[in-house]
Amino acid sequence: MMAAGAGCPRGQSSGWGLGDNPKSHNEHCILYFILQCSLQNRPNTPSLQETFMKHHPQGPSLTRRSLIAASLGAALLPLSARANTYPSRPITLVVPFPAGGSVDLIGRIYAESLGKALGTTVIIENRDGAGGAIGSKRVARANPDGYTLVASSQSSHLANPLMRNDLGYDPIKDFVSISQLSRTPNVLVTNADVPAANFAEFVALLKSRPDQLHYATAGIGSMGQLNAELLKNTLQLQAVHVPYRGGAPLINALLSNQAQFALDNLAPFLPHIQVGKMRALAVAAPKRLDSLPDVPTFAELGYPVLNSMSWIGLAAPAGTPPEIIDTLLAAVRSVATQDGMPQSLEKAGALPPEDQTPQQFTAMMSERLALYKDLIDRAGIRPE
Repeated sequence: MMAAGAGCPRGQSSGWGLGDNPKSHNEHCILYFILQCSLQNRPNTPSLQETFMKHHPQGPSLTRRSLIAASLGAALLPLSARANTYPSRPITLVVPFPAGGSVDLIGRIYAESLGKALGTTVIIENRDGAGGAIGSKRVARANPDGYTLVASSQSSHLANPLMRNDLGYDPIKDFVSISQLSRTPNVLVTNADVPAANFAEFVALLKSRPDQLHYATAGIGSMGQLNAELLKNTLQLQAVHVPYRGGAPLINALLSNQAQFALDNLAPFLPHIQVGKMRALAVAAPKRLDSLPDVPTFAELGYPVLNSMSWIGLAAPAGTPPEIIDTLLAAVRSVATQDGMPQSLEKAGALPPEDQTPQQFTAMMSERLALYKDLIDRAGIRPE
C-alpha cells in the first residue's frame, strides 16, 4: 500500500484538465493514486472511496466525475506499463500439432530455456487439428499481451493458408512473426532400387519415363507436395502424386517401392538413408550436411530456388506491443546461441535458426507465399 501522504502535492497542476479548485484537486489526487497502483502492478487496489478518505480525510465524497476519471486512468495505464513488467506470469506456447512431432519437439527443446531467459515458465499446449489451423487460430484470436504464443511452421503458416479456404486467420496480418526457432533441411530421396545413383541420373530417368514414377507426400496440399511440384516445375518433369495420410505411411510407401521418391524434411528419412534402404540425391541446406557429406545441395547443382529449408518459428497475435516482441526476440536469440543448443537441434534433425529481425522473417514468409501461390496456380492444385 502507498504510504500516507503519497498522494499528489497540493498546488501542483494536475495536467489532466481538472482545474486548481479543491474539488478538482481531490479528483486529481484520486487519479494520481490509482495510476500509481497501476504502475506498481497492484491487483488488489482498495476501493476508490477508501483510498481517498485514507489520504484526504478532510475531503468531500467522490463524485461521479471522480470515479470516471480514476477508473479511466486505471484501465488505460497498464497497456503502456505492462511491457516494463513483462513477463509477470507463465507464458503459453501453443503447438498446433500432436505431441511427438517435429514442431512439438522443437517447441519443447526451447521451452525450458526460454522460461529461464524470461524469468518465468513457458507451458506447452498441444492444440492440434486441421493441419495446424485449430491451434494457430486460437493464438490469432488471443489477447495480444505476450502470454499466448504459437510455434509456427510452413504447414500452418504457408501450406494451410494456400490450400484451405476456411482457415480463419491470415498468416501475415494476424500474427507478428518474432523469430525462427530452427531450420530443417529437406532431402530428395528415392527408394534404393530406383536406377539413379545421383541427381543427374534421376532427372534423366524421369524425362525418359514421364508419369511413370510416383512421388509420395503426407497429404494433398502438404509441403511435400508443394516441394515436389516446385521440383517438377523447375526441371520440367512429369511424375504422379500419391498422397498418404501422414509421415509414417509415406515412409512405408517408399520402403516398399509403392512410391519411388519424395522431397520433404530430412529427419524421418535419415535412418533409412544411413542403412541403405533409401538414397539421398540432394539436400536443401546452406551447405553439405555432416550427416550426409557426399550429398550435394540443390544450390551446388545449380537450382537455388529448390534450396530453401523448412522452418519452425515463434509468433504472437497481431497487436502485441513492440516492447514485448523485442523482449521475446532477445530471449530466443540468447537461447539459440547458448552452449548445447545446436547439438540439441541436430539430434532433432534441425539446424539453428537464421538470425532475422521480425520484419525480415515476415518478408521471407511473404516471398514464399507468393512463390507457392504461383506454383499452385500453375499446377492446378485446388484449395480445399
